[in-house]
Amino acid sequence: MDYDKDKVDEMTLALLYLVMSREGEGGQAWKTFEWATMDRLHDKGWISDPKRRSASVWVSKEGADKAEELFRKHFGIE
Repeated sequence: MDYDKDKVDEMTLALLYLVMSREGEGGQAWKTFEWATMDRLHDKGWISDPKRRSASVWVSKEGADKAEELFRKHFGIE
């Protein structure tokens, strides 16, 4: 099935915000999402390499800010 990978990336990043602990300028989140999507988020500079042995990834400041923006956009209540 073909699908819009950028939209999937946005939604995944938004959901990472839901489970992310903010630490320093970025944060840390569990990496229990589809591997190809996590690789794309890493390629975009929003998370650390998901291939590490750790059960979580580090979220960059840019990634954390974008995650919050997308979470509010897609799941926020006005």
